[in-house]
Amino acid sequence: MGEKLLIAGNWKMHKTPQETREYFERFLPLVEGLEGVEILVCPPFVDLPAAAEAVAGSGVKVGGQNCHYEKEGPYTGEVSPRMLRAVGCEFVILGHSERRRLFGETDEVVNKKVVSALEEGLRVILCVGETLEERESGLTFTVVETQLKLGLSGVEDRLEMVEVAYEPVWAIGTGVAARPEDAEEVHRFIYSVLEKMNPEGAKRVRVLYGGSVKPENAEALLSQPSVKGVLVGGASLKPESFAAIAAAGARLARLK
Repeated sequence: MGEKLLIAGNWKMHKTPQETREYFERFLPLVEGLEGVEILVCPPFVDLPAAAEAVAGSGVKVGGQNCHYEKEGPYTGEVSPRMLRAVGCEFVILGHSERRRLFGETDEVVNKKVVSALEEGLRVILCVGETLEERESGLTFTVVETQLKLGLSGVEDRLEMVEVAYEPVWAIGTGVAARPEDAEEVHRFIYSVLEKMNPEGAKRVRVLYGGSVKPENAEALLSQPSVKGVLVGGASLKPESFAAIAAAGARLARLK
């Protein structure tokens, strides 16, 4: 068996610290002993200390949903990669479509964040993906390649610290996931772009699928050869459904 599948949960703006503690009390026993998967939970900033304390010794990892590119300074409301490390984060999600769409983050801004997070020793999950309009215009590969090249500009030699999440924007929160074969096609393309950047490093990158992943479709998605994990939104908010997705990953990891 190769590298572990990454089963990552992005809670977005949900849960208080107390709700976070209650979540892990239910979740950790459900995933205890699962092999072949690396489990990551990315709660809101205010929940990170509670989450890190709850998962201590369990093997479950904690990550941030975003960060600023400066180490410190006059950036009201922002959190630096150094701060994420200090509260126990090993990962950070960057370039999520909601950050790009709702908060105006450009590829250039995302790239500055990627560089800064890697300098601080965080593993980066770089999100890429096309809108419905872009997909219908035949621009999927163009958009994904641009986001990859600009997002990873200057850190092509650090790919061993990077994961990529392909999240078609039209599938996020809509309940409509990409068909497994469509996801596989884009994942294969992502690997081809990464190989041109760094042939050895590309082998170390796990390309995750994100967009309406749930227990009912996780196995079909994860069974695709180039799908090396999932980035789960809504279904990660319930301990039982997120544990079911992790269990599906553990079953398939034995076959990959």
